[in-house]
Amino acid sequence: MELWQAVILAIVEGLTEYLPISSTGHIIVASSLLGINEAAFVKDYTVMVQFGAILSVVVLYWRRFVQGRDIYLKLALAFLPAAVVGILVKDVIDALLGNVIVVAIAFIVGGIVLIFTDHLFAKEEQVASISGLNTKRAVAIGLFQCAAFVPGVSRSAATILGGLFMKLDRKTAAEFSFLLAVPTLTAAGGLKLLKILPNIQSEQISSLVIGNIVSFVVGYITIKAFITYLGRHGFKAFGIYRIALGTLILIWILTGHTLHML
Repeated sequence: MELWQAVILAIVEGLTEYLPISSTGHIIVASSLLGINEAAFVKDYTVMVQFGAILSVVVLYWRRFVQGRDIYLKLALAFLPAAVVGILVKDVIDALLGNVIVVAIAFIVGGIVLIFTDHLFAKEEQVASISGLNTKRAVAIGLFQCAAFVPGVSRSAATILGGLFMKLDRKTAAEFSFLLAVPTLTAAGGLKLLKILPNIQSEQISSLVIGNIVSFVVGYITIKAFITYLGRHGFKAFGIYRIALGTLILIWILTGHTLHML
């Protein structure tokens, strides 16, 4: 993988990690378009470059992490289901990663859900702050997060939808989703780092450093823009985008083409 390809994947990560459109799905598609999806280091890189995106949440929401221990309990309870399920279905997840057809179908199904999301949840009696989120609701959101093991579903979409089901308002659901990304992505990245560290090469280190800087900057900007947009417009545009992209991918593949275009 060339450095410019690493930068492109980092931009994709930063743009899509916190939007309800699936960062994993977009990275699979992007790496396929770049013709590097079969490279062994690429799958490791796409997990490791999430550290930059994680840091963007920590910088933006650092006050949440110093206001008290309550947030840590809620995040731990919400993270637990994914930790357990992830261990149990690791082999299945690895097999699905890189399957563009699975991604396309998940894009479409998730898009349909998002189009109707704004109409499914009434605005009255919603929890308007994370402090009002009890432990039961935190665990329930964590169960929703498990759906994101299917590439293309979107961890952000799953957890935001879980928050809405638990009567959080849009902004609070999105913010808790961002915070929950910290333990979830840190665990995934940490495990991957321990695995590849003994065999990592010098040129790969530079790609990882630059990639994480890029994903941090792009992720920081994306989070701020998304919160503003979500409060004004809701989820419909993201649903339409997912359906359009998923349909295009399926048409391209079913007409005998591949995504190895570059």
